[in-house]
Amino acid sequence: MSQAAFTVRQITFDCHNPSKLAEFWSAATGREIVADYGDFVMVNSTPALGFQRVERPTPGKNRMHIDIGGAEREALVERLTSLGATALSDHKAPGLVWTVMQDPEGNEFCVGNPDF
Repeated sequence: MSQAAFTVRQITFDCHNPSKLAEFWSAATGREIVADYGDFVMVNSTPALGFQRVERPTPGKNRMHIDIGGAEREALVERLTSLGATALSDHKAPGLVWTVMQDPEGNEFCVGNPDF
């Protein structure tokens, strides 16, 4: 049987307030909100980011997270913090530096150096 290739088209976050969280990620990515259905909001990024209201988001550390990066990691961490994110910890490994952060609803993501 041949294996079918696929493309990740959207990453969806369970959350309390889809509009507010979409506003954060829209500002963070510099991409616009393209759909707002009240309980589900989408940001036009690659892949798209979706935010859906759920009664009880999973507590504790999320099992999957987004890794992002940029030429100036420290400046990016500072900008995301000014938008409402929280920097949790910095880490280093050979050839790699990253900061673990949380968005305004506590979803963790990492901001790495350009080689990340």
